[in-house]
Amino acid sequence: MYLKLVPAKTTIPFIKVRYTAMLFSAALIVGSFAALFTTGLNFGIDFRGGVTIEVTDSEPIELDAVRSTVGALGLGNVNVQSIRDFAGSEDAVVVYVEQQRADEIDPGEDAETANENAQQEAAVAVQNALRGLLGDDMEVRKVEVVGPTVSGELIQKGATAVALAIAMMLIYIWLRFEWQFSLGAIVALVHDVIITLGMFAVTQLKFELAIIAAILTIVGYSMNDTVVVYDRVRENLRKYKSKPLAEILDLSINDTLARTVMTSVTTLLALISLAVFGGEVLRGFTLAMIWGILIGTYSSIFVASPFLLATGVKRDWSKQPAAATP
Repeated sequence: MYLKLVPAKTTIPFIKVRYTAMLFSAALIVGSFAALFTTGLNFGIDFRGGVTIEVTDSEPIELDAVRSTVGALGLGNVNVQSIRDFAGSEDAVVVYVEQQRADEIDPGEDAETANENAQQEAAVAVQNALRGLLGDDMEVRKVEVVGPTVSGELIQKGATAVALAIAMMLIYIWLRFEWQFSLGAIVALVHDVIITLGMFAVTQLKFELAIIAAILTIVGYSMNDTVVVYDRVRENLRKYKSKPLAEILDLSINDTLARTVMTSVTTLLALISLAVFGGEVLRGFTLAMIWGILIGTYSSIFVASPFLLATGVKRDWSKQPAAATP
C-alpha cells in the first residue's frame, strides 16, 4: 500500500485560470523589482568583501561579549552569529567584519595590496581579541578574507553563469522543439530567477556564492519540469489533431501532474530536512532551493504552458506520423 498524493488521472482546468495566474506572476515580478531597487540584496562576504572568522570553545560563548569585544576594535560593521549543531546546541560562533580599506598607502605600494594587507591585519586583530576573551582553549575553525577585487569578480562571474545557463537552455529547447516552446521555457526561467531574487531582497537573507549555485540548480529543475510538460504537449498535438489547443494543454499538464507533484514533494522533503538540521551554513542555500522548487513547479504549469496558447504553436510542425488515437 502507498499514499497517492495526486490521482493517476486528473482533469483540472489549469488553462481557465491562466489570466489569474498572469496577474499573480505580474504582481510577484513587480514586487521583486521594487524590493531589488529599494532594499536590495543582502550580499554576504563573497560579494561584499570582508573577513569571516569561525571559532568554537569548550565552554558556551556569549554572543554579546563577542560583539562588544570585536566592536571595540573599530573595524566598522560587525555581525556575530551562532552556528548550531544537529542537536540544536550552540556549536560555534561566526564573526563577520566588513571590508577593510587602508587608511594610508605606503610609497611604492598600490591600493589593492594595501587594502588586502588591511584585511589580513583585521583578521589577526579579531583572532587576538577573541583569544583574549575566550582563552587559549578557543579553536579557530575557519578564516576567510575576501578583498574588493575578488568580490567584484564573483558578482560578475555569478551573473554571467546564470545568463549563460539560460542562454544554453534557450538553444537546447529551440533545437528540440519549435520556437514557441523555446520562448515559453525561457520566459518561465526568467520569471523564476527574478522572483527568487525578489524573495532574497524581501527577506534579506544573506546572498552568498552558494545562492548562485542554488539559482543554477533552480534553472535546471524548472527547465526539467517544463520539458516534461512540453514533451507531452508535443505527443498530444500529434495524437489529437482536432482538439482545441487549450484542451490539449490541460490534458498534457494533467497527464504529467502526478509525476511533477511526486518529484517536487520528495525533493522538498530532503531540502526541509537540510533546512532544519543542516545548520546556519546551509540554511540560505536550502531556503533558496525550497522556494525555487515551489516557484519552478508553478511556472511550468501556469507560465510556460499558457505561453504556447498565447503564441499559437503550430500543429503540423513535426513530419512524424501521428500516433493512433485510443
